[in-house]
Amino acid sequence: MSQEIVCGTLAKLEFTEADARVYLCLAKKGPQKGKDLYVSLKMTKQQIYRCLKNLQKKGVVNSSCNRPAIFYAVPFEKILDLIIESNKEKVKALRANKEELVSSWRSILSLDFVS
Repeated sequence: MSQEIVCGTLAKLEFTEADARVYLCLAKKGPQKGKDLYVSLKMTKQQIYRCLKNLQKKGVVNSSCNRPAIFYAVPFEKILDLIIESNKEKVKALRANKEELVSSWRSILSLDFVS
């Protein structure tokens, strides 16, 4: 049950199933090289590095400057903060556009549709 809750939370940040698997592996096992990830997760090298790139863009995975790079998950609490901030921005945008949206909705409802 608890893993379902966490996966649902990750889905709110638009994690794919593969992204979630990579993040959870890093969170559980600690910093890993890309090769270690694709061996332990039984994914292709391309899949792993695509996921790592997606996760880095979201700000939930970081890497070292070393070669080969070592990847590590940011704390789950940070992900929750990212989701909270994202939702605050969505609410702010809705509030800013509420009157225009309501006006547009009313004009749609008042249109006479001709069959």
